[in-house]
Amino acid sequence: MHTLIDQLQDILDTRDILTDPVRTEHYRKGFRSGEGDALAVLFPRRLVDLWRALQCCVDAGAIIILQAANTGLTEGSTPSGSDYDRPVVIISTLKMDAIHLLDDGRQVVALPGATLHKLQKMLGPIGRAPHSEIGSSCIGASIVGGIANNSGGALCQRGPAYTELAMYAQVNADGQLELVNHLGIDLGKTPEEMLHNLERGKFQAVGDLPRSTTDPTPRMASDREYLQRIREVHADTPSRFNGDARRLFEASGCAGKVAVFAVRLDTYPTPQATQTFYIGSNDPAVFARLRRGLLSELPTLPVLGEYLHRNMFDLAAKYGKDNFFVIEKLGTENMPQFFSTKGRLDAWLEKRRFLPTFLTERLLQAFSKLLPQHLPARMLEYRKAYEHHLILKVADDGIEPTRQWLNRFFSNGENSGDYFECTEQEAAKAMLHRFVSAGAAMRYQNVHHREVGELLALDIALRRNDLNWEEQLPPEIDSQIEHRLYYGHFLCNVFHQDYILKKGADTKAVKNAMLALLEQRGARFPAEHNVGHLYQASDAQRQFFEQLDPTNTFNPGIGKTDKTRRCCSCG
Repeated sequence: MHTLIDQLQDILDTRDILTDPVRTEHYRKGFRSGEGDALAVLFPRRLVDLWRALQCCVDAGAIIILQAANTGLTEGSTPSGSDYDRPVVIISTLKMDAIHLLDDGRQVVALPGATLHKLQKMLGPIGRAPHSEIGSSCIGASIVGGIANNSGGALCQRGPAYTELAMYAQVNADGQLELVNHLGIDLGKTPEEMLHNLERGKFQAVGDLPRSTTDPTPRMASDREYLQRIREVHADTPSRFNGDARRLFEASGCAGKVAVFAVRLDTYPTPQATQTFYIGSNDPAVFARLRRGLLSELPTLPVLGEYLHRNMFDLAAKYGKDNFFVIEKLGTENMPQFFSTKGRLDAWLEKRRFLPTFLTERLLQAFSKLLPQHLPARMLEYRKAYEHHLILKVADDGIEPTRQWLNRFFSNGENSGDYFECTEQEAAKAMLHRFVSAGAAMRYQNVHHREVGELLALDIALRRNDLNWEEQLPPEIDSQIEHRLYYGHFLCNVFHQDYILKKGADTKAVKNAMLALLEQRGARFPAEHNVGHLYQASDAQRQFFEQLDPTNTFNPGIGKTDKTRRCCSCG
């Protein structure tokens, strides 16, 4: 493998190749968990250098793992263990982060390292918005990473991150590297010419591109069918989940089984006006009727509907407080750098065995106790009164119909609960509180790791017609759980369920028992974080991965599939 490193050094600057295990550790470890061995980590700065590096790795028979911000929660962009049958090379794409606007910003072409945050900043001044606007964007997640994982998000009108227009490299059954241009853009003839033109934005769209030689339907740059799908409240299937065969298409849902050079995506008009309603109830059946009515009876769908259980509200109020203040005071534009710096500091401190475990988490939690109350008084009143909370945001022509509908809904005696209309400040704080809840369970587990067991985090998609959305656990499972924490994208019927287990609980056994219960309920999982190395890929995903990557060169083992080189016609 020294020959491979020598060849890579002929392509990339020495500073753009890391081989020292100490220096590569940050890239070999997952955002939340997981790590493995790697021969090298590469940082190409040009698309053509990425292409040449891929060619060297393919010729040498190495495994290739593409990585952008490494913000995934299921170990999907890092090696997993040391039991691979070939050397592993990680290629970071973050230095290739250009974004090109098409049609006055109605569409964009994003290179592999471009981030959601950069896209937001680019689109804001022209009154457009990307697929996702808060969440992963705050920690520097890449656009291509979202597409590769069919990521979901809070905005219920937009569905999973999806496109059928992409440029990618794949290894065919003969073991040859091929560059596929399905962007619907004429970029030239040879790979190097195409990549030079793509990088510099020297192109224009050439019209509709058919889905295939047998399907003349024009390719989509977003899931335009989701608006209708989410309204089908009587359907016996989830609205969206990672293993949905409907949304596995080339780069979309590829989970790193091809090397994506660019994706072409739709953007969305920014609303002229918005209004957020804060809703509370103690009866899950009321929320079930609420969800059905909002989706089926309003002329315009809400922008989002974010759910918090009271237990999650409380934990986030205490263990997400410092993150709340950091984001509120520094702004989202500084968050990617903040989280990156913190991650590197954590890795450095972890090696100092004389220091306490999770030192930065403990210090930040101690600091948070000095901070003033950060949540609005009306939210705190609802926390006392209600177990279930919903943040409902609507826009433009949907504001007045939603206001009238909510008034009628809660005027009905069977619908116990209430709502209030948020001020602009209350709306911002409510959404920020919901956002920081995602990391609160991890903070709690880190700070109290001596007293409690592991954190088990699930993201699930319930059937669209499922009215019994609140989980009921049997005693043999519930007895092993210290805290049950629920939050999620309520209108999509997608929930994040975090469980802090009791000390000594068997995490694997609890997880398997829970997944079996979810299967009985007709739920699908994971809903939006993708399989990574933590979940079994569905049959549709396994077939899709093998079709994209017949030799198992890219990201082998994903979805608990085989890690070894697959037999192919190249012998």
